[in-house]
Amino acid sequence: MTKEERIISSTTTIFKAVFPNTTNHYHTLFGGTAMQLMDETAFITATRYSRQQMVTVSSDRIDFKKPIPAGTIVELVGKVTYTGTTSLKVRVDIYVEEMYSDSREKAVSGEFTFVAIDNQKKPVKII
Repeated sequence: MTKEERIISSTTTIFKAVFPNTTNHYHTLFGGTAMQLMDETAFITATRYSRQQMVTVSSDRIDFKKPIPAGTIVELVGKVTYTGTTSLKVRVDIYVEEMYSDSREKAVSGEFTFVAIDNQKKPVKII
């Protein structure tokens, strides 16, 4: 499989409903909850790409462009944007959509860096 085919096949999409127990006093999704969902999506994407043990080593700029209200659906999309010898980067975008309309907008974007590790937790080459 080519690198581009691996990137396409590892692209990950996850949907979640935003319930009140995940929102703040403004009735919008907690930023930390959004970041947790993004890291999870990025981890799944990195693992699907490499099929190796992966760990998060950094998160780059995360932009919160639009609040995500309770009672909406979020779609998280993770895609590999860079591959190195032992590391790769995954961009995750969160889209928010109304439950009962076709409205859909990008709300949050960020990039996460992962490193492939062996059983001793030492970096290894991504195969």
